Amino acid sequence: MNVVLYKQMMKVHLKGFMNYGFGSAFYILLMFWLYPGIADNAKAIDEIVNSMPEGVGRAFGLNGFDSMEAFISGEYYGLILVLILAIVCVQLSTQLMARLVDQGSMAYLLSAPTTRGKVALTQAAVLASGLLVILAVTTVAGLVGHVWILGDKYDFNTERFILLNVSAFLLFFAVGGISFLVSSLSDDEKRAMSISGAITFGFFSIDLISKFSESVEWLRYFTLFTLYRPGDIINGKGDAAVAFPVLFGVAIIAFALAVFLFRKRDLPL
Repeated sequence: MNVVLYKQMMKVHLKGFMNYGFGSAFYILLMFWLYPGIADNAKAIDEIVNSMPEGVGRAFGLNGFDSMEAFISGEYYGLILVLILAIVCVQLSTQLMARLVDQGSMAYLLSAPTTRGKVALTQAAVLASGLLVILAVTTVAGLVGHVWILGDKYDFNTERFILLNVSAFLLFFAVGGISFLVSSLSDDEKRAMSISGAITFGFFSIDLISKFSESVEWLRYFTLFTLYRPGDIINGKGDAAVAFPVLFGVAIIAFALAVFLFRKRDLPL
């Protein structure tokens, strides 16, 4: 990895990482602030949710409102954070590789005393660092919200909340790896973003559809989002021993393949 390039790229993108991180922190703190009012009416809300078709509850992660973790696992980690991190992965992977090739900046980077492999590995590290920063800020905000807003009045399982954030990081580490692979093979920024976006949101859509009915449940085998189940983690049913290594393995393979193929490909003059 090229340390000088890593520092420069982190400097360029850090403001964006922090903007996403603080935006995520603000939203999760807002949900902590809203929860006491919701908890007081949890029984009535649960009855409304239970009256809905079962597939709707599964699709949108409506896991009940009897605990803060259950509330945010569906309302935030099941949809909003997924969309935020999906956008980050698609945009950032494209900016780090395909945009530089498309605009001719990659040739400038490679004119320095470094190698293609080191450049690609450094850019991959920047993407992973960005995801880590955003989720670290989100995690800290949740822990602060627990102490500052909820206190001891409401139950909050810190261990499962941290596992929830680890799961989100690993999912988008894998998704980011696939987007980075696409970007590493593309000469056109718009095309790279379109393909990465189609894959990422295609995975999300397939997972969403597979939850609506048992007749289409087989679709879950065609998406990485199957391995991301916030509700199961909160309820103590998530199989992290399987999901976490698989997601990590997919990420490592995708990033390694991206670095290898970028070293071998022909770049436009």
